[in-house]
Amino acid sequence: MTVLALGINHHSAPLDLRSRFAFSAPQLPAALRSLRERLQRAAPEATLLSTCNRTELYVAADHAESAAELAQPALDWLSEQGGLGQLGSSVRLADHAYVIEDCEAARHAFRVASGLDSMVLGEPQILGQIKQAVREAGLAGTLGSTLHQLFQRSFSVAKEVRSATEIGAHSVSMAAATVRLASQLFEDLHEVRLLLVGAGEMIELTAAHFASRQPLSMTVANRTLERGEALAARFGAQAMPLADLPDRLSEFDVVVSCTASSLPIIGLGAVERALKARRRRPMFVVDLAVPRDVEPEVARLQDVYLYTVDDLSALVQTAGDKRQSAVARAEEIVDAGVKSFAHWLEQRASVPLIRALNQQADDWRAAELARARRQLARGGDIDAVLETLTRGLTAKLMHGAMAELRGADECHREQVAETVSRLFLRQPGRPQAPH
Repeated sequence: MTVLALGINHHSAPLDLRSRFAFSAPQLPAALRSLRERLQRAAPEATLLSTCNRTELYVAADHAESAAELAQPALDWLSEQGGLGQLGSSVRLADHAYVIEDCEAARHAFRVASGLDSMVLGEPQILGQIKQAVREAGLAGTLGSTLHQLFQRSFSVAKEVRSATEIGAHSVSMAAATVRLASQLFEDLHEVRLLLVGAGEMIELTAAHFASRQPLSMTVANRTLERGEALAARFGAQAMPLADLPDRLSEFDVVVSCTASSLPIIGLGAVERALKARRRRPMFVVDLAVPRDVEPEVARLQDVYLYTVDDLSALVQTAGDKRQSAVARAEEIVDAGVKSFAHWLEQRASVPLIRALNQQADDWRAAELARARRQLARGGDIDAVLETLTRGLTAKLMHGAMAELRGADECHREQVAETVSRLFLRQPGRPQAPH
């Protein structure tokens, strides 16, 4: 059995490159089927995890000759999905991707699920994102027993990490970091007009953090107005159609955007017009989306303070003694989970042999039983038939071991003797094979 985790994340690749590999939830089923077609029969199991900070493939196969047999075609497929061939030879996915095998792949999955590998240490959102990825793989028919077991164990490890440690208690979320930075740029958040672009989980968290600081006004802009209105109503905010954003952008001091758009929705021209209308009063813009919601050229404008998820990483990685202690305990829980998964893999690797042994034994039993019935049908003595039956079964069972003992050369005889002794002389009080 071969299990691989491969992809890119905020440790290995810059934001602009990660943006090229973002998959929305509706795109996952078709992407998974395409991946499996590329891998053909090499890897019947595949799961695709795509978040703001990572795009990862998890694949598993029973008969892969090597990790490279799975990794290279998977990386080639991912590179094509990101359109790297259009960028020329200067950009290569292999320069930023990682490939992790077997137990270390399990360790990686457990750490990701537990928030240990997140940009925000201990953040809880990643677990829900993994569960969604697993559901999508199940619906697409690419989630086999090995990956199912891997992710179910990752959920258990993450649950234990959160219940047995305080790793999440001391973390700073992206939403909290956004509010903290805004409070440094503006003397009084009570005088700030806030625009939230999108209506997903990250925007909801950001709205909750800002609402506690009671800004002058809050507005939610979303492509689906009804969903924007529902979110706005929870926080006493206003709602507006996303289409109105370019014309109304100048009204807001703080803009936080996080949508699933594949293209920027806040362009350089719109921001330039907004600044002119604001008479150069500064704007604080936070782009939490991957791919970007805000054109990167906006950062070059005076009076605009643009921050991306990568820019916020320094704010959210502050660590105290308690959090470091929680990390150490969490890593111990992950270690235990990896050992348990490794044991399961070893047992699973023995399944074909166990089945073959059971089939062989059943064939021998059936043959001896058929012979015994023929002897009884001819009027044979019952005791004699039973004696022949048991001797026949015993001879078949012992034949392989005896042949190995007789045929072993001098260098391997002791090892063979120890193996045969361990397999056949396990009853209490029986002498062991000579050394």
